[in-house]
Amino acid sequence: MLVIVYRISMAAAPLQVKLVRIVNRYLIRETVLTWAAVTAILMLIVLSNRFALLLGDAAAGRLPRDTVFELLGLASVSYFIVVIPVSLFLAVMLALGRLYRDSEMTTLMACGVGPAQIYRPLMGIALVLAVMLAALSLEVAPWAVRLTTIIRTYGKHTAQVGSFESGRFKVDQHGRGVLYAGGVSADGRALQNVFIEGPDGQRQDVISASSGSREVNDSGAGVLILRNGYRYEGTPGKPDYRIVKFAEHGIRIRPSVPTLGPEGYEAMATPKLLKSPTLAAASELQWRLSVPLAALLLTFLAVPLARTSPRQGRYGKLFAAILSYVIYSNMVGVARVWLVKGLVPRYIGIWWVPALLLLATLVLLYQQYGWRGLFFKQREPAHAGD
Repeated sequence: MLVIVYRISMAAAPLQVKLVRIVNRYLIRETVLTWAAVTAILMLIVLSNRFALLLGDAAAGRLPRDTVFELLGLASVSYFIVVIPVSLFLAVMLALGRLYRDSEMTTLMACGVGPAQIYRPLMGIALVLAVMLAALSLEVAPWAVRLTTIIRTYGKHTAQVGSFESGRFKVDQHGRGVLYAGGVSADGRALQNVFIEGPDGQRQDVISASSGSREVNDSGAGVLILRNGYRYEGTPGKPDYRIVKFAEHGIRIRPSVPTLGPEGYEAMATPKLLKSPTLAAASELQWRLSVPLAALLLTFLAVPLARTSPRQGRYGKLFAAILSYVIYSNMVGVARVWLVKGLVPRYIGIWWVPALLLLATLVLLYQQYGWRGLFFKQREPAHAGD
């Protein structure tokens, strides 16, 4: 298709504008669709792993079941911040890789379409995503971390008096007491064949009952009412055990008071980070600002990095792209550590890593096109007889 357009453009210069529009529409459509697909796949991978961990906490009784999807949704915010730049990077590489594979990029260059024209739609997409990333990293992500801490803290508190599971041992927060129920009703309140073991001061108590029920008052304290059972009281190693038979016995479940603890830098609002004099706060702030910048720089790098021969195919440079992103990401992590330890000045911080990426991109562009080649345009064809 582009070859036909090229031949027509040689006869009519105004068709150059149409050619550029065709290229822009293709790049926007191909990049956006590929970015959406890559983002969905990467998010599915990371969220499935996170979902498995949350299910494990819920199954172990460390979290209520109804908080799993809330925590998963909040975790997705932080994952989006990491996934969006790399998915955009790969999407641009794949979109340009198809043009090189089908030799359409050669046709575009012959028509006078240089890298500057290729960058216009791509950087437009990158700019939109960079604005979204700025909002996520500076405002939404810290809020999500704070809310996650609150839900986890109060979730652990609720789990101590929460519903029991049939055939599973429930251990208290200190690991000293254990409760077992052979059968549990659908709502988790009615119990059958209950066994409880735990210390009571200097004594060790063991309680067994044929049935029981759980009640929670308005203050959040739980009461376990056992029926038709025995209570064995005594000190291990001594013969002074006492056996008490009861028709009904109430045990108060006293969960610890939930405390949020000090606020970490990841959860700290951006205005607070600006006021904080610590290097750790500066490291967190600079990392938040570098996230939208990474989307722009990686898109800038993708154009020269995607240049391949038709024989290499569409995926010829994907390994180099993934390796480049891994190196960049690790260098940012190293730069953050150096900043926290005071090995680099605050005003330099982690910015030397994006500067190196920009410099490497400019070197690649210069090697492939030269400075004038970046902005060349199609010249009007000479008329016959001129």
